Amino acid sequence: MAASRYKKLVDAFASDIRAGRLAPGARLPTHRGLAAREGIAVVTATRVYAELEAMGLVSREQGRGTFVRDIAVAAGHGIDQQAVATDAVDLTFNYPSLPGQADLLRQALREVATSGDLDSLLRYQPHRGRPQDRSSVARHLRRRGITADADRILIAGGAQHGLAITLMATLNAGDVVAVDALTYPGFKVIAHAFGLDLEPIPTTAGGPDLDALDRLCAGRPVGAIYTMPTLHNPLGWVMPATDRTRLVGIARRHGALIIEDASYAYLVEDPPPPLAATAPDITVYVSGLSKSVATGLRVGFVLAPSPLVPALERAIRATTWNTPALTTAIACHWLDDGTVDQLEARKRDDARARQALVRQELAGLPLIGHPSSYFTWLPLPDGARADRLTATLARRNISVSTAEPFTTSTHTPQALRLALGSTDLDSLRSTLRTVGRVVVEDAHA
Repeated sequence: MAASRYKKLVDAFASDIRAGRLAPGARLPTHRGLAAREGIAVVTATRVYAELEAMGLVSREQGRGTFVRDIAVAAGHGIDQQAVATDAVDLTFNYPSLPGQADLLRQALREVATSGDLDSLLRYQPHRGRPQDRSSVARHLRRRGITADADRILIAGGAQHGLAITLMATLNAGDVVAVDALTYPGFKVIAHAFGLDLEPIPTTAGGPDLDALDRLCAGRPVGAIYTMPTLHNPLGWVMPATDRTRLVGIARRHGALIIEDASYAYLVEDPPPPLAATAPDITVYVSGLSKSVATGLRVGFVLAPSPLVPALERAIRATTWNTPALTTAIACHWLDDGTVDQLEARKRDDARARQALVRQELAGLPLIGHPSSYFTWLPLPDGARADRLTATLARRNISVSTAEPFTTSTHTPQALRLALGSTDLDSLRSTLRTVGRVVVEDAHA
């Protein structure tokens, strides 16, 4: 039997189990029954079930048969993953932290405690943030190449909240949103919650296939284009300036809003101008400080065209009322005194060191990623399978992401996404060696 036929059977079973079409506890055909049904050898049917068991999708009981497991989303599957064991190395999420950050927080809390404005932090705040806080963000954005009035800025409870209020304020259920075929899983979750229709755009080495985007917009009423032009997650590319100009032209021609996610943009030095700088009238720019400062500092910001600000403000009121004043005050103080700029520069250096480590320990594998990014995309060699690899690595206390949570098309590539920012360098080095060894062994299994 051709290898492609064997793999299609495994993929079909895996898809049916994850989608619930094969319910937990369902008994699968016997090995002979499957062989007869599919016209394959019994030994091949046995191999199919063995692989499904290695993925953690089925269990075999002696004398009873093969049964679908009662599973949650497997560890390493992105935003819906189960909690990673405390003794496991987590390569699924990034929690980039630097020595001394806790001391910075202690100092900031002391300064807040002795400020004359302490009582005001205990009261409700304006929905879109205090004027002085929005001005701090405006000054920060100017250093990113964006000139914006504070009146067009809204403070959000992190970039994820910024994306949520953007969709809530600008789109309706059933609206079409163009997204990359591989994209940020958190955006997928929000879009599905709001009933939006995600249309995948194929990707190239440097960004989305703009010919495909243009054809989509010509054929369907696209309400918005979601894009990460500076440091795409998970592929790590930075969109060239010429492509940014063309994307803006496509959006203008077809009346589509641009949603620019800049959560990881701080890792790139001297990128082309943000879309919000060249097309401020049709771009909503979303970013935050969770990645560049600390994941626990849930402060984000949204820069929007003036006509959209009232709707975004209502969305904040409906969801959180306002971003907590204490964290906002600390964040904006750090924006103003240069702390954020310093942390971003240090994290760029840290990310470069981790990328160099990846290329050293996984030399010979087809790595995709930006040289100062906190994640790497690893397309798997022929014969290797992502689900089987994640199960094998999980047994070795290593948690990784497959391509599944990042995929918006019907085709899920066999690939891993490795987050590099949540463990120390020595542990990362040994973990990457294990990952490389398991990938090579799996490809030859």
